[in-house]
Amino acid sequence: MSWIKLYRFFCVFCFIVFIRGNLYGQDLTLWYQHPANTWTEALPIGNGKLGAMVFGGVQADRIQFNESSLWTGGPRNYNQPGAKNYLGEIRKLLSEGKQQAAEELAGRHFMGTKSISDPPEPWLTAVRAIEQQPKNPSQEHFEDKTWREMRVPSRDGWEKEGFQGLDGAVWLRTTFNVPKEWIGRELVVDLGKIRDQDFTYINGKLIGTTHDANQGRLYTIPKDLVKAQNQIAIQVINYDDKGGLVGYKDPSRKLSVFLKENTADESVYLTDTWKYWIQNDEAPRVGKYQESYQPFGDLLLDFGSQAPFSNYKRTLDVEQAICKTSYVQNGVSFERTYFSSAPDACLAIHLTADRPRQISFDASLASPHKTYNVEKVDDSTIRISVQVKQGVLRGVGFLHVRHEGGELHVGDGKIKILGANQATLFLTAATNYKSYNDVSGDAEEIAKSQLNKVKNKSYDVIRLAHIQDYQQYFTKFSLKFEADEASNSLPTDQRIAQFVKSRDPNLLALFVQYGRYLLISSSRSGGLAPNLQGIWNDLLTPPWGSKYTTNINAEMNYWLAENTNLSELQEPLFQMIKELSVVGQKTAKTYYDAPGWVLHHNTDLWRGTAPINNPNHGIWVTGGAWLCQHLWEHFLYTQDESFLREQAYPIMKASALFFDHFLVSDPKTGWLISTPSNSPEQGGLVAGPTMDHQLIRQLFRNVASAAVILDIDKEFVQRLSEKSQKIAPNQIGKYGQLQEWLEDLDDPDNKHRHVSHLWAVYPGSEINWQDSPKLMNAAKKSLIFRGDGGTGWSLAWKINLWARFKDAEHAYKMVSRLLSPEEAGGGVYPNLFDAHPPFQIDGNFGGAAGVAEMLLQSHLGSIDILPALPKALYAGAVKGIRARGGFELSYQWQNGLLTHLEVFSHAGGKCSLRYRDKEIQFQTEKGQTYYLDSSLKLNRNSK
Repeated sequence: MSWIKLYRFFCVFCFIVFIRGNLYGQDLTLWYQHPANTWTEALPIGNGKLGAMVFGGVQADRIQFNESSLWTGGPRNYNQPGAKNYLGEIRKLLSEGKQQAAEELAGRHFMGTKSISDPPEPWLTAVRAIEQQPKNPSQEHFEDKTWREMRVPSRDGWEKEGFQGLDGAVWLRTTFNVPKEWIGRELVVDLGKIRDQDFTYINGKLIGTTHDANQGRLYTIPKDLVKAQNQIAIQVINYDDKGGLVGYKDPSRKLSVFLKENTADESVYLTDTWKYWIQNDEAPRVGKYQESYQPFGDLLLDFGSQAPFSNYKRTLDVEQAICKTSYVQNGVSFERTYFSSAPDACLAIHLTADRPRQISFDASLASPHKTYNVEKVDDSTIRISVQVKQGVLRGVGFLHVRHEGGELHVGDGKIKILGANQATLFLTAATNYKSYNDVSGDAEEIAKSQLNKVKNKSYDVIRLAHIQDYQQYFTKFSLKFEADEASNSLPTDQRIAQFVKSRDPNLLALFVQYGRYLLISSSRSGGLAPNLQGIWNDLLTPPWGSKYTTNINAEMNYWLAENTNLSELQEPLFQMIKELSVVGQKTAKTYYDAPGWVLHHNTDLWRGTAPINNPNHGIWVTGGAWLCQHLWEHFLYTQDESFLREQAYPIMKASALFFDHFLVSDPKTGWLISTPSNSPEQGGLVAGPTMDHQLIRQLFRNVASAAVILDIDKEFVQRLSEKSQKIAPNQIGKYGQLQEWLEDLDDPDNKHRHVSHLWAVYPGSEINWQDSPKLMNAAKKSLIFRGDGGTGWSLAWKINLWARFKDAEHAYKMVSRLLSPEEAGGGVYPNLFDAHPPFQIDGNFGGAAGVAEMLLQSHLGSIDILPALPKALYAGAVKGIRARGGFELSYQWQNGLLTHLEVFSHAGGKCSLRYRDKEIQFQTEKGQTYYLDSSLKLNRNSK
């Protein structure tokens, strides 16, 4: 053997040892030095169905939990009868440039139906009648000493102040003093925005009422009412969602009173603590286009002791999916271990101490739902049942304790442990949900059966099974960057705060693995696809319903699945697509008199596919086309022809059938266009948004390619191929930008969070440096115009886009923004949850996918190694990253240069690799591994 061959063999051997060694020292733990004070400081655990947020308190601990199928609402028809009768007129108005008229017509006849609502007038009349009583809260000298206090304003609604589920009539009262010289002069009181309606009194006199949640309340106080001390009383009417005085988006603008002429620019600020009284919490039902994901309840642990503690540490180990809380109190070391097990369908909490008989606590269950009940089951178990308000779903959960030593008492809805050596709690939960059109499940029986399965298993067996189950997914991919190890010694929240200014690339690696952890914890076979917040939500009225927004967010949730080696976790997504394709057939027929299926910009547990909210953003027709891209990508990555034939192709073809019917000729250009639709979520209702045409053209090409592979539907393939050529093309506008619309309307100063017309760059591939460099430059200019700001998920999308542009430093700039503290806008919370703000999980998934895209790209047929490697990541190694074609790669780089490469072929076939100016192609055999050096020279000892 020559010395050159010997050297190559030695390098390959060292690489294999390095790349396969125990995840080679990855930084895989989030940790903190204090308990969580807020929900976005708590740590998430989950098994795909049962999710929880662990706060890790010392005196009291809160484990807020969810069951993924607990939602509001129930099965119903979301489609507007007769909608198709107005399609032609809406199209005609848009072609004539009459956008407002088109939106008004669509608003009346083209939006989906709402759930059942009650007329508000009888209820409002009844609660307003209190004003006629001799003594009532509007009066200046009304006795309110027994009233409790509420913080005002509550910018996220009074729900965030502990008033979950409160809809109805609430009175708020406070006083304010004014300078002597203001007495007898007209004043203005600025109360900010109030949700939804208010009746405001000063010193017993009504001075204003408004029913507009988006309007600030600026009321004039007549001069004859002004005194040195003044009483303000407000009857707040909240029908649904956030309630109360919410102030302004700008927190520096405070609730205040000032002179109407405001000559001295002087204000008296109102107190932030008001007295309140709930007059009526039975508000009439408000119809909704779609439904909301719900919290289930809280597992509360009360340890009683208020003694000081030390050595506190709260951790989440994403290598084992285990959360821990540890501390020392009264000389005793305590530890709690938490995890949510998929194989045993339970949440487990194990409590230990380093001295005997030290474990004492009360365990109880509670829920934010108005209708819930907790009761004793037996001498070691309690049960909670919840009923969703205005919905058909109910949930049942069981909490069971097992202890060693000490005493156990169960009563008054609580489990009490005294002086145990150790204790373990098991929580199970289920609902009556079986499918989007079947709610006949037995929640009680399911949850009880789950509990019975773990009762006779030891904690160690359950824990080991959990770890083994989790690691079958997690350990398939690993990532490490060379860094100053000192950064790992800092708590995670401190690392986030310092990320932009310090060099801590392994926080980025941890962020990627955390994204994979979240997907494994929220997306499992037999469960539901993760929604806007995964499976974690603590609010009855979560932002955007915590549902599925299909014009970017639902899709982004799975961007990391293929390239970070979690392909099999997409089963819940594929099941959701299948269900949507069934429901979407009725929508296609009702709205467009078309075959196939359609999905607009949102869906929920009940698989609504009709347009919702407002025509200016709700009528967007290509949600189904985008979801079909995930089916095609799964085939490209796995080369699984059975999946393509049996699952993907029928759904993709049905979507293509819809658009084959839906596209119409533009009277001005003759191109086939999509109308009516919009470019998410701006510009209003239009004809011919660029994103639609990109998606439809890609869908047609994918269906045609699939049909060729399967050797079917030759005539349909020919039709789609011809039609693709007639769809309105991508256009370059007057600023050199990629046009977002059919007409050149782009504003270079527009900083909107959506970059929809760049879909063909990523996650699509139609626009690329190889085939369309002019369009690629135009797309790049559009992204520059859009700017580097944005919500968390928008930043994640931009990471992927800059990676496709192969601008490594700009991609890393977006990474730095995404890993900035949430206070800066976008970024992440202390627990690494992505911040829209508020929390949305899509940025976690999309950001992780973006880092993988910086390290490997395979969308143009060849596998491009380190295509967008920034200087900050000059050294590192990745194991198990996936590429299209059925290939899995592991490689290492130093000083920005590739050193070794390993390729495993899952499907066989030709492998094409590119690294900088070097390229190689070689045939592979299924199940074989191939080793290459930094020059892409194939080692003869491969296989």
